[in-house]
Amino acid sequence: MESLLTFEEAQARILAAAHVLPAEQTPIGAAAGRVLAEDVRAVVDLPPFPSSAMDGYAVRAADLPGNLRIAGESAAGTPFAGTLGPGEAVAISTGAVVPDGADAVAAVEIVVKTANAIEVDRALDVGASVRRPGGDVRAGDVVAIAGSRLGAAGIAGLAAAGIPSVSCARRPRVTVIATGSELVRPGEPLAPGQIYEANTVMLAAALGVVGAEVEIAPSVADDEGSLRAALERGLEADVLVTSGGVSVGEHDLVREVERELGVKESFWRVAIKPGKPLAFGTRGKTIVFGLPGNPVSALVGAELFVKPALRALQGATEALPRFEPGRVGADVHGNVERDEFIRARARIGADATVLDPLRGQESHMIATASTADALVHVPRGNAAITAGSVVSWLRLNAP
Repeated sequence: MESLLTFEEAQARILAAAHVLPAEQTPIGAAAGRVLAEDVRAVVDLPPFPSSAMDGYAVRAADLPGNLRIAGESAAGTPFAGTLGPGEAVAISTGAVVPDGADAVAAVEIVVKTANAIEVDRALDVGASVRRPGGDVRAGDVVAIAGSRLGAAGIAGLAAAGIPSVSCARRPRVTVIATGSELVRPGEPLAPGQIYEANTVMLAAALGVVGAEVEIAPSVADDEGSLRAALERGLEADVLVTSGGVSVGEHDLVREVERELGVKESFWRVAIKPGKPLAFGTRGKTIVFGLPGNPVSALVGAELFVKPALRALQGATEALPRFEPGRVGADVHGNVERDEFIRARARIGADATVLDPLRGQESHMIATASTADALVHVPRGNAAITAGSVVSWLRLNAP
């Protein structure tokens, strides 16, 4: 029986070959989706001063319950200029500085206001509705760790902590090339035997989600000279991804030409379905993937192998795909010898995410698979999994 790498073994080889790219300083406004190259520490305490958690009146807890004279106002950005004395209160807005001498805030809902005074009919604890300085983070504390990918909340936290820019690994430069004499750009007329080329735009969309700068090269016919020239240009990128030409047919020339160009092949073919005829190698620091030409096979290869490499190149702590638990919504047939990845739609069930397999699981059926948002993992050795069984699934389009 043919001995192939498992997908886990293939992933391990890929990650071992992916060395983190050099770092560059990036303004936080442009850092969404970027991976931090080093820990980031707060410049200031957050909040930097005692502030009010709500609209109301800054008071001395010892004065309550009681009637208090309104001594002024503390608005956001315009603090009260004095010190609060006994029997006094200061009108205060959410986020404004709690004046010196005050140690609590009476919410406006519990205050009865007259022209120049307020009445509070209950006691308040010291510190009530007051946000203490550094309650969120202290100056010098780590607010974001190396290897994490920045999202909206992370960027907000950095900005609030006074960080104008961060050190991030450079975005990987990826060249994507589709091979095949039958390929035609969408919009052009089709001659007999021709098909529209969809893999490059699909791969560019999938790889761009993880921070890659993707260049789509023109499609290349099954001609050795044209292919050599295209691959030689593609090998100037950090990552070269081809689709098609890596199987055993007479016109499958990609691997042979890459060897002639100095690509050291690490493996060819993986025990998965779809996507078995996948090649991986390196030339110097350039990582090279040869994905199958069937669109669904190429998509599965991108999710399982190319995206982890791109995460690793950026120094991401979690480079491998994140599988989640769920329940399969219908019976699915597996493969005794290979891990199978079934296209499905995810929906919220009563006690778990339910994965409904799509009809038409053949590797060429990209239009049928276009509504899929999940890949259900059917481990090798399983001839079938019944509806309702717990499965692991991978969210498509995940960063």
